[in-house]
Amino acid sequence: MSSSAAADSAERTPDRVGRGRWALVAVPALVVLVLDQVTKRWAVTRLCDPPYCPEQSVREPIDLIWTLRLNYAENTGMAFSVGRDRGWLIGVVAVGIVVGLLVVARSLTSRVQLVLVGVVIGGALGNVVDRITRAESGPFSGSVVDFIDLQWWPIFNVADTAVVLGGILLAISMVFEPGGSRAPS
Repeated sequence: MSSSAAADSAERTPDRVGRGRWALVAVPALVVLVLDQVTKRWAVTRLCDPPYCPEQSVREPIDLIWTLRLNYAENTGMAFSVGRDRGWLIGVVAVGIVVGLLVVARSLTSRVQLVLVGVVIGGALGNVVDRITRAESGPFSGSVVDFIDLQWWPIFNVADTAVVLGGILLAISMVFEPGGSRAPS
């Protein structure tokens, strides 16, 4: 098949998503962002003495089930506290990832993949909001609120969960749904 025939075929391939493409990205992103910020505000209010929580004012953790407990922590780095005190760089990278995902979303035709892109974007933005609103020494310098503590894994939050699980499920869906994405024509 010639390249022009392939381009013609790609143009005739119906976009299974239609006009709702951006709603499929925006709605899950907004839901994750709001859920993340609401739970972090709850954690600050319930697990420490606000507005910020130096170590001496952290309250006792709340034990839930097995090793799961709610325990306040602040993270200036990323997962496993890598990049501690490099929040500005992590914030810039997170914004770049959001922009990259929006570019990728333009060529996706799978509703599932678009929703998962939204989930990852919402999680990334949740932590970016923390870095901006809690900044004390420049843009993105604030710490991220973490509070979900398994006691055998680093403490995390809703945004972290959305980025990790959303990213894993997005990768899996791209492997098992090869027609779900296509190169732009």
